Amino acid sequence: MTILFISTGEVVMLLFAVLMLFGPDRLPGFVRSLAKGIRTVKNAQADLTQQMLSEEPTAIKDLKDAVEDIKSDIEGVVPRKK
Repeated sequence: MTILFISTGEVVMLLFAVLMLFGPDRLPGFVRSLAKGIRTVKNAQADLTQQMLSEEPTAIKDLKDAVEDIKSDIEGVVPRKK
């Protein structure tokens, strides 16, 4: 099992180091804080994605309008060959 290029043995060693560093008394609080931080990042990512998706159609429409304006300006100056 590899998660983000970390093998199972490395995960076990990391968990053991965290247990030794924080101790069994503070470990639940640490895990709770870590989960809250991950949840905050996921919520921010979801909000940003939703915002980008809701603004995309208007941005594309504005871009199409600008291209059409430039196209009509060019066609007004340069005659079109048939």
